[in-house]
Amino acid sequence: MGIPRLRAYTGPAFLSYGFRPFFFLGSLYAGLSILLWLPIYAGELDAHSAFVPVDWHVHEMVFGYLPAIVTGFLLTAIPNWTGRLPVQGLPLLALVVLWIAGRAAVFFSADIGWEAAALIDGAFLLAVTAAAAREIVAGRNWRNLKVLLPLAVLACANGVFHIEAHIQGTSDISRRLGMAAAIMLISLIGGRIIPSFTRNWLVRENPGRLPAPFDRFDMASIAISAMALGAWTFAPESIVSALLLAAAAIGQAWRLSRWAGERTLRDPLVLVLHLAYAFVPVGLALVSAAIFFPGAVPAAAGLHALGTGAVGSMTLAVMIRATLGHTGRELKAGRGASFVFVAILLAGSLRILATFVPYGVMIDVAGSAWVAAFAGFLLIYGTALMTPKRR
Repeated sequence: MGIPRLRAYTGPAFLSYGFRPFFFLGSLYAGLSILLWLPIYAGELDAHSAFVPVDWHVHEMVFGYLPAIVTGFLLTAIPNWTGRLPVQGLPLLALVVLWIAGRAAVFFSADIGWEAAALIDGAFLLAVTAAAAREIVAGRNWRNLKVLLPLAVLACANGVFHIEAHIQGTSDISRRLGMAAAIMLISLIGGRIIPSFTRNWLVRENPGRLPAPFDRFDMASIAISAMALGAWTFAPESIVSALLLAAAAIGQAWRLSRWAGERTLRDPLVLVLHLAYAFVPVGLALVSAAIFFPGAVPAAAGLHALGTGAVGSMTLAVMIRATLGHTGRELKAGRGASFVFVAILLAGSLRILATFVPYGVMIDVAGSAWVAAFAGFLLIYGTALMTPKRR
């Protein structure tokens, strides 16, 4: 007998599955935090954070927004992987409250003290990592244990971020370590879902060449990327790091080319996954180039390609697809979804360009595109996240 997917649940639909609250609140926070960041960046607004402004911005994107979306994804995917019942109701609400408390603690850390902020903020990622580990181990789903490693690294990097910011006045190793963990999550999870969704669509809609199955090349590409990101984390100006990053960029670009993305032009839901993943090799290449040519390529170019580009566009693409699939709606991108995709891809591209162009207006335009993408997601899919699944 198949294991039932849900307990008898009579509470609000919003707390019936992990993707609902975390996709909604994470998207809301992604837009609001950039609306705050733009005037903070321009010197027109002061935050109450113990972090310097740029550290608050980096932290809340890497350790605030991203963990919310990853949590929503994992709490939805793990029951499918293990056959176990999902986290819902009061336990899910407790995680949501813990995440919100972390965002408030970081923003008001100058008032409550950095130690209290670090403890409150750090508790969320530790709780999520522990919960995910328990479910995967209990379900004997050993093949997905590898997802926990970058999640644990993200949790550790978060703790180090608070310590570095307090002792040194700004973050250093921790911001790169957090970004490295984020890119490894995308490499692992994206490398699983993108070929799978592409294959399913091509078999049904466009017979012909299919994505290459996961093989030793994928394993080598992931391993080289991990080594490169690790070297860059601890030796960001080393030529060895630059060479490894260049090799990783080539490997990731080749890996992406094996997934037949050029054959998915008629389905934006699938195509956007390939375009989003393309920011990974672009970002790795730009980080490498910034080490080789420090006067010509800004270090921020690669960071924003990986952050705004890869993290922003990949998470939005996954959120839209998961929301449609898990709320009983047709897996089809309408005009609204296409607008969101264009806006987030534009935000990533313009933010990279802004590092080369000495005009503040480019940052404003990129930020506006980012806000438009997440506002569009909430307007189009907010109701679906709050109401029961369609039968």
